[in-house]
Amino acid sequence: MLDTPPDGHSESSLERLMGGIDPAVGRALDDALEGNDISVEDAVALFNTSGLELSALVMTADELRRRRVGDMVTYVVNRNINFTNVCIKGCGFCAFSRDHREEEGYFLPMEEVVRRAKEAWDLGATEVCVQAGLPPKMEGDLYIRLCMAIKEAVPGIHIHGFSPEEVLYGSIRSRWSIRDYLKGLKDAGVGSLPGTSAEILDQELRDIIAPGRITVNQWIEVITTAHELGIPTTSTIMYGHVETPEQIARHLALIRDIQKRTGGFTEFVPLSFVHTEAPMFTKGLIPGIRPGPTGTEVIKVHAISRLMLNNWIPNLQVSWPKEGARFAQVLLGAGVNDMGGTLINESISTSAGAQFGQLLRPKEIRQLIRDAGRIPAERHTSYKLKHVFEDGDETVDPLDLVGDNAEERFGSYRRLIKMEQFRYEHPRYAAEKAEAGD
Repeated sequence: MLDTPPDGHSESSLERLMGGIDPAVGRALDDALEGNDISVEDAVALFNTSGLELSALVMTADELRRRRVGDMVTYVVNRNINFTNVCIKGCGFCAFSRDHREEEGYFLPMEEVVRRAKEAWDLGATEVCVQAGLPPKMEGDLYIRLCMAIKEAVPGIHIHGFSPEEVLYGSIRSRWSIRDYLKGLKDAGVGSLPGTSAEILDQELRDIIAPGRITVNQWIEVITTAHELGIPTTSTIMYGHVETPEQIARHLALIRDIQKRTGGFTEFVPLSFVHTEAPMFTKGLIPGIRPGPTGTEVIKVHAISRLMLNNWIPNLQVSWPKEGARFAQVLLGAGVNDMGGTLINESISTSAGAQFGQLLRPKEIRQLIRDAGRIPAERHTSYKLKHVFEDGDETVDPLDLVGDNAEERFGSYRRLIKMEQFRYEHPRYAAEKAEAGD
């Protein structure tokens, strides 16, 4: 029999259950529900939750999502164009890149990049995401010329291109300031920047997992300068390796602080570390390296990201190439409101060992969203809605008609690195061959 409080109200079973939550966790969740920004310390406490407390965290994230953006879940029809895997950096978490002397190095010529952009447009894509390795002795204006060529061939497509690492490299190779290089990219047609190459924005940790990579301060400079110039960016985190909950929380707080100043982030995307082919895991280069996050950790990172960023960045995206379509669907109940893109080609996660394919068709994305009890909507990169699919509203996209031969038609990373026609040739060796008359 339930105890009866003095006011005559019988305490419900739910109230009894919720009474078991740690006071610090309860205060953090209450703060978030009252519309306040939670602190780094609050986030660390939430990372330590399990059982009932974890369920309360997920419910809070879902409720904040509902209040902020409603029940709509968005996606974008896009194509990834990773035009080269040759890179001067040797990041321990990256299985995509190759040294210029390796046989598996490739470099797509300008006409192939343009062909892929045109094909994407014809298949209904509104965006191409252009990112790649950092090839040695790269011509400083290469990124700018790529954008100009894409825009000349497909004026209406949005170019979501070049990470802060690439922008920094382009500015160094061209001997321009970061600001001037970003202006050049914008004039050439770049509509937004991916906020990748962030990993964890903690310099001590970056020096362990990717020495020589873009620094925290340089990443911030590229991102904030882009925002000042009217170029929006995304924001990301890569977790599940050797970071601590406090480092994740501080990363989220830094992203939030930048957004408070600039308002230039369109979304936040948590990215699980894929360990299978990553050198720092396969070669045991870093003591204590983990094989990616657990499922519970993935849920926590997405939910806590919603709590920390909800007041400032409305859109929380799940990476289905990292998590798989079914788990991505589960995360729609943990604060997520965006399913990302169709991608068509996915090279970076695939090369690291992700097993979830390189294309998710629009109809498949919509079905996942509907089965989660939510409303699917196609968006543009800017999050301007293109079409909301209410009950019974359905369409057939050109990508939906691509059958099981998607890899045959669009190619894959594993096939691309074997193709002789796209084999990378170092500029110095190419010049030597030309001089020799070969």
